[in-house]
Amino acid sequence: MFRRTFWFGTGVAAGVWATTKVNRKMRQLTPESLAATAANKAIETGHRIKDRAVGFALDVRDNMAQREEELGEALGINSDPELPAPRRYAAIENRTDPKSVDNDRTTYSHNRNEDH
Repeated sequence: MFRRTFWFGTGVAAGVWATTKVNRKMRQLTPESLAATAANKAIETGHRIKDRAVGFALDVRDNMAQREEELGEALGINSDPELPAPRRYAAIENRTDPKSVDNDRTTYSHNRNEDH
């Protein structure tokens, strides 16, 4: 009698354990759970890629500055050159400015809405 009770208890325990495992797996395989898992993994991957890209960009910037300094020393170029002042050109001619008034030239209106 004891053997039968032992094996019955073992079978019940195995059944409960198997049912629990199957239910957990079924919950993991629902569409909502799969979508959440995929989204979490995508976010983690994005963070890893961003961290690597930022580190790479900083390394490139540091090496670029170092190489520019080396080239400047090799070529004898001053690292802080004096740049000329930027030139500014008027986009529209200023008719009131005495420098831009040309008395020999006749001006015409280019407005099509104006009566001729």
